[in-house]
Amino acid sequence: MSTMRDEIRQQPEIIERTLQEESKRAERLGEHLARRPVNFIVLVARGTSDNAAQFGRYLLEICTGIPVSLAAPSISTLYGAPLAWKNALVIAVSQSGESTDTNLVLDRAKEAGAFTIGITNESESTLAKLADHAFLVRAGKERSVAATKTYTGQLICFYLLTAALGAAVKMEHLKRIAEWVAGALLLETEIRGRAERYCFMRQAVCVGRGLNYSNAFEFALKLMETCYVVAERFSSADLLHGPIAMLEANFPAFLFCPSGVTWKPTCELLDKLDTIGAEALLITDRANPHAAERRGTPVEPIVIPADIRVEAGIADDLYTPIPYIVPAQLLAASLAEVKGLDPDRPRALSKVTQTL
Repeated sequence: MSTMRDEIRQQPEIIERTLQEESKRAERLGEHLARRPVNFIVLVARGTSDNAAQFGRYLLEICTGIPVSLAAPSISTLYGAPLAWKNALVIAVSQSGESTDTNLVLDRAKEAGAFTIGITNESESTLAKLADHAFLVRAGKERSVAATKTYTGQLICFYLLTAALGAAVKMEHLKRIAEWVAGALLLETEIRGRAERYCFMRQAVCVGRGLNYSNAFEFALKLMETCYVVAERFSSADLLHGPIAMLEANFPAFLFCPSGVTWKPTCELLDKLDTIGAEALLITDRANPHAAERRGTPVEPIVIPADIRVEAGIADDLYTPIPYIVPAQLLAASLAEVKGLDPDRPRALSKVTQTL
């Protein structure tokens, strides 16, 4: 068994532990932010952490109404251009806390008057010490090069940050995420069997919309780094705006399909894929019976055995991203094994990547 697979299985307890140990920290941060209102937020990250930041952008803007931007680290690290960071909230996301460019951007923002937050798995890292406030992912050491448990841990920290900014994100709802992830893990044997179908897959598209847009990026990254599949990532809207022309019969397409506002535009894409004859694999849950009932298609949907929806008053799909990425992680780990690859040691990669 790969370390990657083992770390995927650890995620329910990590989510519970992170919520338990970071909730008080979030409350203190909320008191500070109440005294210092935020007008705009900038996120800075690389790799898997950048995918988590994509999620953070959607979550923060949907739930707080505060504009959020993703930083381009090269503006600071290569061009050395000074930016007007005063009155900004700048959030750096890094599993190791030692990403050179991420830390440099945070340092310059802090010097220019921004309030800074770090999200990291390493309490003694440069990032944790540099930031004015740090959220710690309580994942323990992540040994596989392919990040899994730290990604979902970062997403949990974004929920806590959103609550600290005054959004109606309730702890009672967040606590259910670990239960839903445990439900997704029950699909492990089924997904291991499904991986055989994609043994010779060389290219694919991964599609998500809204809060699950980040999962399209993260699933594609896992397919690229562990299975050496050329995986493009799109929102359903962006795929329809041109790139769908590259798809043909039997082309693999992986789609995240929660209930809520993103389902209707996803259906429009599914109609197109069916016309083309592309092979669409849906990841969904019981809260979206229309997706779950697509049984007559060549590939059965992956249905998480849970109804992932609460009366949050914000969005039906608010809490789906963490449980939804778990079947994708399992599929990437299983496909690597089917291909005879080691997902823990992808070629040309190391656990900590430092770039400028």
